[in-house]
Amino acid sequence: MQQIQLRDAKARLSALVEAAAEGDAAMITRHGKPRAVIIGIDEWDRLRRVPSFGDLLCSMPTVDDGVFERIRTPPRDPGL
Repeated sequence: MQQIQLRDAKARLSALVEAAAEGDAAMITRHGKPRAVIIGIDEWDRLRRVPSFGDLLCSMPTVDDGVFERIRTPPRDPGL
């Protein structure tokens, strides 16, 4: 991934967009700090389809499914 300063990105926006469409992403920096990334639409679509952590948790099997069973024994003494 190439890094480019904001002022240079403004001048080369068309070329950056074409490069991103071909799979070459660009990180735009301002005062030396990363501020944005230009990626192609194919990469954007791929990233959008990744489920969130909350969605993954909600899709886990529940106790009603018989997969997980709660251990009902009392906790052991840590001996502190």
